[in-house]
Amino acid sequence: MSVLVIPTLGPFHVLHPRYNGVTVLELLKAHQPERIFLASYSPEELAAQSWRDQNELSLFHVLPWAESAGIALEALDHRSELKAEAERFREALSQYPKGQQILSQMRGLEENLKWVVGNPRTPEDFAQDSVLQALRAYHQGYVQVFGEGPATGFRQQRMAQVAAQLGHAWGRVAVLVDLLEYPLLLDHLPAERYKLPGAHTPTELERQRSVLDRAWQLSESDDWTLLLQQLQEVGGPEALYCAAQIYLAAGQIADAFELMEQLVHTDFQHPEYLPGYTLARYGQLADLMGQRDKALQAYRAVLGLSWVPKEAKEIALAGQRTPFRLEP
Repeated sequence: MSVLVIPTLGPFHVLHPRYNGVTVLELLKAHQPERIFLASYSPEELAAQSWRDQNELSLFHVLPWAESAGIALEALDHRSELKAEAERFREALSQYPKGQQILSQMRGLEENLKWVVGNPRTPEDFAQDSVLQALRAYHQGYVQVFGEGPATGFRQQRMAQVAAQLGHAWGRVAVLVDLLEYPLLLDHLPAERYKLPGAHTPTELERQRSVLDRAWQLSESDDWTLLLQQLQEVGGPEALYCAAQIYLAAGQIADAFELMEQLVHTDFQHPEYLPGYTLARYGQLADLMGQRDKALQAYRAVLGLSWVPKEAKEIALAGQRTPFRLEP
């Protein structure tokens, strides 16, 4: 059996031009798996697609491809509900002065995690000892203070169970696992049974994704003219959306609205987060252009979708109550 283990970064893929959501997809394509396993999600979560609300960016690309390619996808974490225990544990501690003091002492561990997640990575970085040691130190630090349990989201126990299931797998498979659980899963797998991402030359699709990701994080320090040029080269619905965002940020409302008008008359169903964001922003721009009927129609369309990002839903609900206006 050939098992490729790929760590996923959730929403943090946008920080990594050479390890973005499409990179995960390209690694899978190169491996040509017969099956794909999700180590950090349960069958129920996969069926309910709750990963969307956790902004698991790679899955917005992987799942449609796997479905179209006829590749079976299975979730293995039957105790994934325990993940939430870690956040609840920290929230409970933060309610008390002594708990706040303990949490402040753990900030060094958070720096380990920030070093891994906050610095742009390549696929082969995640096979390096320095990265694996930083991730293990983060987990071990919590275990030393609180023990394996609610404070760690029972990660050790859950990944041991996932590894046991992988022991019965056959053929050429790939496993996607949350970054925090990645080293723990490796600890429970025989070294000869898995391989990690290696040297990888970015594809054109990855390069395009990196441009889109940069636009989603638009800041004043970016070269907006260059970014608009790059988005034009990328093309497609998401690039149009991002370009409209830049025009809006620059105060060019009419130009932003014109682009969004183009977008809403195309097929903008993918990635799955795009329809909600597009229609919500279109409603806001229509309000700014004094076209209240169009705005209300767009807000209603957002709320009529089977799933929308939380932010887009909040925009639509607020827009229905009060016409959108820019802050002075």
